[in-house]
Amino acid sequence: MQSTTNTQFIIFNKITNLISKLLYRYQPSQTAIMVFTALVVGISTGLGAVGFIWLIKQFQFFFFQIIQGGLTVWLGAFAIVLIPVLGSLISGPLITKFASEAKGHGVPEVMQAIALRGGRIRPQVVVVKALASAACIGSGGSAGREGPIVQIGSALGSVTGQIFKLSDDRIRNLVACGAAAGIAAVFNAPIAGTIFAIEVILGELATAYFGNVVISAVAASIVSRRFLGNTPAFSIPSYALVSPWEIVLYAVLGLLAALVAWLFVGGLYWFEDLFDDWNFPDMFKPAVGGLLLGGLALFLPQTLGSGLEFIEEAITGQANWVLMTILIFGKMLATNFTLGSGNSGGVFAPALFTGAMLGGAFGALVHTLFPAITAPPGAYALVGMAAMFAASTHASITAIIIVFEMSGDYRLILPLMFATVISTLISEKLRSENVYTLKLIRRGIQLQAGRDVDIMQGVQVNEAMVEVMDSVPPDINLRQLMSEFRRLNRRGLPVLDEKGELWGIVSVQDVERAMEKGLSSTKTLVKDVATTDVMVAYPDETVATVLPRLNIRDVGRLPVVSRQNPKKLLGIVRRTELLKAYNIALTNRAKIQHRMQRLKLRHVDNTEFVEVDIPGNSVCVHKTLADLARRLPRDGVIVSIRRASGQVIIAHGDTRIEPGDRIEAFIHTDSKPALMNCLLAETDTEEQ
Repeated sequence: MQSTTNTQFIIFNKITNLISKLLYRYQPSQTAIMVFTALVVGISTGLGAVGFIWLIKQFQFFFFQIIQGGLTVWLGAFAIVLIPVLGSLISGPLITKFASEAKGHGVPEVMQAIALRGGRIRPQVVVVKALASAACIGSGGSAGREGPIVQIGSALGSVTGQIFKLSDDRIRNLVACGAAAGIAAVFNAPIAGTIFAIEVILGELATAYFGNVVISAVAASIVSRRFLGNTPAFSIPSYALVSPWEIVLYAVLGLLAALVAWLFVGGLYWFEDLFDDWNFPDMFKPAVGGLLLGGLALFLPQTLGSGLEFIEEAITGQANWVLMTILIFGKMLATNFTLGSGNSGGVFAPALFTGAMLGGAFGALVHTLFPAITAPPGAYALVGMAAMFAASTHASITAIIIVFEMSGDYRLILPLMFATVISTLISEKLRSENVYTLKLIRRGIQLQAGRDVDIMQGVQVNEAMVEVMDSVPPDINLRQLMSEFRRLNRRGLPVLDEKGELWGIVSVQDVERAMEKGLSSTKTLVKDVATTDVMVAYPDETVATVLPRLNIRDVGRLPVVSRQNPKKLLGIVRRTELLKAYNIALTNRAKIQHRMQRLKLRHVDNTEFVEVDIPGNSVCVHKTLADLARRLPRDGVIVSIRRASGQVIIAHGDTRIEPGDRIEAFIHTDSKPALMNCLLAETDTEEQ
């Protein structure tokens, strides 16, 4: 395994060096390079999408024609239970052994690569994601093909950028090109692919990005149309808004879509936690999910696969409303079994399926109640698809465009836009994170506008506030108050009543305004000038959330109170504390970047980063690194020492080791035991 990785690394380096020499020799312009690479990514992703769809069909034929046909002889209808299990026995080991990034729906991994790794994705992700997802979907796994092809296209874009030795910014651009090309090829929707890459993957619209993304999306769409045909994804009757009053019903559908999306996303990650916490081999967990899915398929075979065929039945008005109602929850459960257990596939199609079922069932109900002012149920199924997808991903523009392109009909655009915006707004209120960013949040990565957020988002108020507080009572006069300000060197203090509860806050500006009005400093009391309508902060809020409150009224401090008892003062957060918060945030970000670098370097040429916590009885305590030099392994480097106080020290010869230090070292794997023995040996043992 290690020799294979090294061989791939050597071959990759040779290719990149050859291309670098050619670029250096002919000196093409940056614009020409980006246009050319965008075309390469678009064409290769288009071909990849065609190949991926073909591969899914081959797995489907193998599992449902050959395997199920043979098993039916022995098991009858129960043969369907084993089909997802057999597919998972292929995808599970592939993911675990060769590329853990292929687990799940793939888009969060692309977003993480753009935000934290300069868009760099390992080449093997292309092959593993394609095979694992095709085996999963082809054996009936409840997942979509869009997420995998987005990850495959993004990986192709990343690899292309790395081969050409482009900058991180340009590699990110090519990753977005691959994502757009993937959506364009699978759905025959180049506009939606472009918008998806801008809205979800990059999170920002820039002219330099936009042109290349369009080129890739168009190229991929041309390739897919050549092999898969130039027709919309669904054949849909022409629907329109029947009555102005109908817009109210579409708004209700948007509300329902937001609620169902909340359940859909929450359930998915609840099952993921359940399987992650289960003490069972990771490679076989998808098979257990496949067994649960197979059991469900005995009663609801429509939950198998991406379900695109049944979506068309719903939007053409051919599906039964009772079955559609059941499938809203049946499809969610099937997707939870598939992706929650660690299998590979996208959430795009399951979200569209669930939305179509919700819209179709709702449409059947309202059309029965108000036949004169409502469109057929299929119209509501179409709008429900967009509303559900938008509520799950918070990508309303992508949802509107993709359903419009899939249907090829503009007449339903008004209710489509209205319901989608309603569902997105409500969904954002219910949960600030979408199905993609929630996965990253759970890893400690917060993204905003496609990038790692303002670092102040990573620090809570309780990390920055001052807990030991000075205060004043409300019944002292202003002269006494000014004396307290001078004694404590403060420009503002909280005011506490006789019960020790927060009464208000008073500042130097309050005293100055009182003096300007001619009020007596000896007769005017603090309670006469203090602010009682106080803006507060809570300890579990982020500093980035609290900062705007300081700016609203241009105040210099906010009291921090308990959520359970808003009168209980816990501390004060001032602008000066924000400097401390900024330093904490920088440290937190450095930890994440350091961790990502370690993941990149680990096991390259049998080397890795290790962290060793020094106990108080270690022989190394109070000794310098120079004192320990003869005992330390030669093929290792001590990089840094983190004190118990949080201080990070760059290691050098006269650095003295203290109890509680965390030693971070880069070392050959074979020498790791020797390093541990050196640093962790106890004093008594050494003396003996």
